[in-house]
Amino acid sequence: MATLPRLLARLLLLGGLLPAIASAGDAADGGPAEPARTTFTLVTLNLYHDRDDWPRRRVQIVETLRRLQPDAIALQEVLQHEGLPNQAAWLARELGYASHFVTTDPPSHKRRYGNAVLTRGSPLEEGETLLHPLEDHRTAGFVRVMAGEQPLNLYFTHLYWAPDGAATRAQQLADLLAYVEATADGAPSVIVGDFNADAGAPELAALLPGWRDAWAALHPDTPADAASTLNPAYFTVPARIDHVFLERGRLQPLSAELLFTAPDADGVWASDHRGLLVRFSVEEAPATPAPGPVRLRTL
Repeated sequence: MATLPRLLARLLLLGGLLPAIASAGDAADGGPAEPARTTFTLVTLNLYHDRDDWPRRRVQIVETLRRLQPDAIALQEVLQHEGLPNQAAWLARELGYASHFVTTDPPSHKRRYGNAVLTRGSPLEEGETLLHPLEDHRTAGFVRVMAGEQPLNLYFTHLYWAPDGAATRAQQLADLLAYVEATADGAPSVIVGDFNADAGAPELAALLPGWRDAWAALHPDTPADAASTLNPAYFTVPARIDHVFLERGRLQPLSAELLFTAPDADGVWASDHRGLLVRFSVEEAPATPAPGPVRLRTL
């Protein structure tokens, strides 16, 4: 029968060997396991408010989004008035999503115009900010959602439209990036929407250090007409102005494709813009390590 000191010595030896065994297992498998990752799908679409027979256009939009079931949908040119229920809220009800609508128009106004994001689940947090100059009536919205076990920030916007408005767009982007810095709270982030400028335009240069253009990362050599997010049935000059920017080092683009590139069977287009669907991976926060083995000591 083992004496107490010998039993304690065996326990000490076993406690010391367990970490070594675990380390050896890691080495045999090529090192410690990689951080867990999950995927997230995001659509952005300019709705073209209520022009060109919205009741017919929305049928194709709902059918496509219901089939794709993206995790989130960013919408621009969202409108409501006396004869039109809020377009984002209507789409959210049809799809079973939550909706966050942002606008500079007060709730008391019958006509309200802005941007929205729809999410499959209820957001953890919501917010919005005004963009300068205030007379342009632009906003940026924000929701925080869960992507797997990791919080994810979605920032959505629609910048100034005029071709000679680069300085205005630069100011609006500066406001947006300041808002991101103030609210991101350490979670990985996405910036999405209609920027009315190509991703490589000088006014969007502030995005380059920290953000990756998902489409360009996956389709660097696509011709301009094939990459255009402007519907050629409405615009003669192609331009890729609808973007999904992913935070560098935290989110990895996996796929990107254009939506609504053809009319429905009756020749009705979904919008004057094409939609953009991006799928990306999110690195999940590492789990808290389990406490080490309890070590016994002999006196």
